[in-house]
Amino acid sequence: MAITTVRGRRHERPSGTFLRLTAFAATIVGVAGLQGCYEPYPYYPPPAPVVTTVPASFDASWRAARGAANDEGVRVTYEDQAAGLIRGDKGSFAVTITVARQANGSVQVAFNVVGPTAEDPTLQDRLTRAYQRRMGR
Repeated sequence: MAITTVRGRRHERPSGTFLRLTAFAATIVGVAGLQGCYEPYPYYPPPAPVVTTVPASFDASWRAARGAANDEGVRVTYEDQAAGLIRGDKGSFAVTITVARQANGSVQVAFNVVGPTAEDPTLQDRLTRAYQRRMGR
């Protein structure tokens, strides 16, 4: 700090280094305060994300259908991946699972359960839910 005399009074004047540091700190604070505040006029919201769905592959659907049968305790007795057919049984129920390619590129999976529904009325629904879960839906 330098001491100066103005009109007979003594004043302490900041040194040049102190002034430079103060100006630098003020600049940093000012720039930091402006971050994220810039908003062009007029404001246009960002574009909405584009969501596209890709049809499930036959192989992924086949594995999920086969796994769903296993999850629900169906004993697979016959499977022909080329024909898209899985057959099996669970107790007195006959289970048929078909995995079919569609003309639009999608895959259709169907579960058919034949047997006394009084014994297990929800087997077909549980197979469908297990398949959906394995497909990540």
